[in-house]
Amino acid sequence: MSALQGCIDECRRCAGLFRLGRDVEAALEMVEVFEGAQHLLVSALPDIQQSWAQVLTQMLECQERQDWLGLADFMEYELIQLLESSSA
Repeated sequence: MSALQGCIDECRRCAGLFRLGRDVEAALEMVEVFEGAQHLLVSALPDIQQSWAQVLTQMLECQERQDWLGLADFMEYELIQLLESSSA
């Protein structure tokens, strides 16, 4: 399995934990997901890096509000789309 696919799988798993209300467990896993995404996106095009910064900011705002479903949506849709576009 590639690093990209592994990160995408982790995004989906973490989003699922948030959707199940297991926010403490998901928040711990989220740190690893963000580190993996950062590692994959550090060499991406500048516009993708800017999008990553915006998505990360929005996800952290969801976390502050304890909007777990919003955070799950960002992880499962926005972040995965960003990761996939970085490898294209």
